[in-house]
Amino acid sequence: MGDVVNLRRARKQRDRRVKDDAAQAKRAAFGRAKSERELTAAQAQLESARLEAHRREPESDDQA
Repeated sequence: MGDVVNLRRARKQRDRRVKDDAAQAKRAAFGRAKSERELTAAQAQLESARLEAHRREPESDDQA
């Protein structure tokens, strides 16, 4: 015979787990020092500039 499960308690545990996961994700995203956030932003900007530098210009028909 199986174990008796209190559905209310199981539902509360599940909800707590979901909230804890969301809180952990937010801590990872926002719980950083200002210097780390600025470094990440600068790296993203540099990568964007590098990608844009390699973009090819569309060919026009005027240069025949």
